[in-house]
Amino acid sequence: MSEWIRIEENGLHLLFEITETGDVRFLYMGLTEAGAEYEQWPDKKRAKFRLVEVHASGENHNDHHGSKHTGTTPGKRLRLVKLEDLASSEVDGEVGRRLVWHLVDDATGLEVRSVMQFYNGLSVIRTRTELEHGGSEPIGLEYVSSFALTGIDMGGLGTREEKIRLSIPHNTWYGEAQWHTYRLSELGFHEVNEFSMKRLSYSSTGTWSSSQYAPMGYAANVETGTGLVWQIEHNGSWHWEMSDMTGQLYVQLSGPTDAEHGWWKELQPGEVFESVPACVGVAAGGLDAAVVLMNEYRRRIRRFHEDNVKLPVIFNDYMNCLFGDPTTEKLLPLIDAAAAAGCEIYCIDCGWYSDGEWWDGVGEWLPSKARFPGGIEQVLNYIRAKDMVPGLWLEIEVMGINCPLADKLPDDWFFMRHGKRVIDHGRYQLDFRNPDVRAYADSVIDRVVGEYGAGYIKMDYNINAGIGTEVGADSFGDGLLEHNRAYLDWLDAVFARHAGLIIENCGSGGMRLDYALLSRHSIQSSSDQTNYVKNGVIAAASSSLVTPEQCAVWSYPLQAGDREEVIFNMVNSMLLRIHQSGHLAEIAQNSFDLVAEGIAAYKTYRERIPFARPVWPLGMPRFNNGWMSFGLTDDEGLLLAVWRLEGESPTCVLPLPVEWKQTDAEVALVYPSEGPAQWGWNREDGSLSVQLHERKTARIFEVRKK
Repeated sequence: MSEWIRIEENGLHLLFEITETGDVRFLYMGLTEAGAEYEQWPDKKRAKFRLVEVHASGENHNDHHGSKHTGTTPGKRLRLVKLEDLASSEVDGEVGRRLVWHLVDDATGLEVRSVMQFYNGLSVIRTRTELEHGGSEPIGLEYVSSFALTGIDMGGLGTREEKIRLSIPHNTWYGEAQWHTYRLSELGFHEVNEFSMKRLSYSSTGTWSSSQYAPMGYAANVETGTGLVWQIEHNGSWHWEMSDMTGQLYVQLSGPTDAEHGWWKELQPGEVFESVPACVGVAAGGLDAAVVLMNEYRRRIRRFHEDNVKLPVIFNDYMNCLFGDPTTEKLLPLIDAAAAAGCEIYCIDCGWYSDGEWWDGVGEWLPSKARFPGGIEQVLNYIRAKDMVPGLWLEIEVMGINCPLADKLPDDWFFMRHGKRVIDHGRYQLDFRNPDVRAYADSVIDRVVGEYGAGYIKMDYNINAGIGTEVGADSFGDGLLEHNRAYLDWLDAVFARHAGLIIENCGSGGMRLDYALLSRHSIQSSSDQTNYVKNGVIAAASSSLVTPEQCAVWSYPLQAGDREEVIFNMVNSMLLRIHQSGHLAEIAQNSFDLVAEGIAAYKTYRERIPFARPVWPLGMPRFNNGWMSFGLTDDEGLLLAVWRLEGESPTCVLPLPVEWKQTDAEVALVYPSEGPAQWGWNREDGSLSVQLHERKTARIFEVRKK
């Protein structure tokens, strides 16, 4: 007889079956208790509901699977040895219950631990798979799931086509955070049999984790009103797939794989391997509710930093400003202007380390004497004298092919493939598994922070080093994964040495939007987009991928820009993190005054942002929208940004969350302090009417209950 285990934690219900032979089936995860129908299914059907998938070289891939990672072996042979159920008081550093499924494969001696970490008050689990080799012969790993769940289309009476919607966060340089929602047939996936050879497969390969898609997804059942949301927390290659078997949809999440990323790991006797972590949650209320749930979880796992509490305003002189050509002469008036506008951090962006063109020569990180005749310390001290924290741009993970150091260093400092150094966009990729590389990077950080006095570092990363490296690795992908993890360890050590240091995560804007990095970094660059209108679309959607208090958005008024252009720029950033730029020392006085007004207004409410929940009254913003809106809601009310892009009508009605229906409310214009703009509160349906007479205009409102 099978044993049925029902788990209820934080409103999340899970159902497992343990057979007499110790086979574990993960049958259900949802917001209501699983029904009795699972017990009525034939055993052959339930046997497909795998808790974990592990495939090893030389083993039978025992399924009609095509490219799918199903039917894995020894995954199918695993039997339960013990279920550990740990209360939060028993788990260091975590607040919530933890389940650890201890499994073993008798044929190889492989021991597998499937870890499920709950978080008090949140309907999520953070999962990973640990493999420990207890046998005598090496095992070649080709695939290890971090999470696997079959039956995600259960619930409701409609067909899969009628009720299931898949939302994908498309991501690219200059075009981050673009969610699109599909019926499965629109992606070419049809219910043609009890199972399909086709899968919906989403991956990233290399050192940019979000250059195609953010490592996230959302599958909604529009009939039941619930959905499954997930993120993969890794700064390298990752993969997730959705397909069907035994008449049910499944989703599997993982880090790098052999088939997709050239990852293969030879696990030696006594060795332990751990998959990348993933978080999976269930939410009612659509994509907005799923994002709110994920953001609350992200706040739980993030390293504490005062930066995420105080939200200082940052000036960076790159975007639509110096564009990587700083000198003492150019910087001093900008520093004066930034301070006068109310900025609290001033970051000197790229170029400070080179006399001229610098792209393929980076790597020494020594100040240019031609740019700074009095030394860079003179400028950094000037920033400090203006009561701002000085900052510098770095790209610590690369070395330019024309850097004077590059030819003097051994090859094992760098990624290697087929006996050659990997070159991408004029740079070599440093290998952070090498202790000499980490020591060199430490020396740069300690000099910039200790000698120059920088309290802020913009840590950029502008290449994709590809599939990995062959040096000291079982495969290219194995070298990349271990490098990714070594870099995170190095970063942890930097923060341990310099606890107050703020390090911005930037990968050509948003090419590394992942919570391996963002659980450590307090702030993330949202985009490199230079067009302020398109940047607004990205900004308005970015809190779907990163918490608002971590999301830095450029505001870069143009020298020839008019009043509405300056306002639009400011609104883009004012519900997130202001990343001010633009030629503040050269723009018109009325434009400067609007910048200063926006920063002053931001400081009156910014303490609310780290606790607020994002809302999108018009749906997730996209580039073809005529109007868009993004807001932050909390116990005090609702801060709401509204943009008219190319909308034909000057009026837009914004439906607010359901709790505002039949509510007496007062609406105030927060920024700018004076119109032109008209608005009206619609009490019965809880909506806000806004009228903006010009295209490419934006405003911020506050809605409070009377």
